[in-house]
Amino acid sequence: MATVKFTFEDPNLEPVTVDNAEAGETILDVAEDNGVHLNHNCGEVCACSTCHVYVLSGENHLPEISDREEDFIDRAINPTIESRLGCQCVLENLKPDTVIEVKIPDQSQIIGHEH
Repeated sequence: MATVKFTFEDPNLEPVTVDNAEAGETILDVAEDNGVHLNHNCGEVCACSTCHVYVLSGENHLPEISDREEDFIDRAINPTIESRLGCQCVLENLKPDTVIEVKIPDQSQIIGHEH
């Protein structure tokens, strides 16, 4: 298991720490399972950019970014070098002390479905 720390661009949201993230789950899965709002319009198949997140640390516990994911990140709002799609960030190589820090962009800027 690992710890995933979610912070938010929206200043009205408090950080959320999840201590039970398991290998094989995605960042999007961890968010959904723990009440953290993250849009995801395409059904987690890497066909949109609505689950865009910033991975601030712990990227060595995620697969390398694919060309397809990179193409969709280019369509996200304010992409940076830390940008990933939550649906493509599958947790791997976890140790008990693994910490992954993720910042979620302001979801009010995302045109999409509420999940």
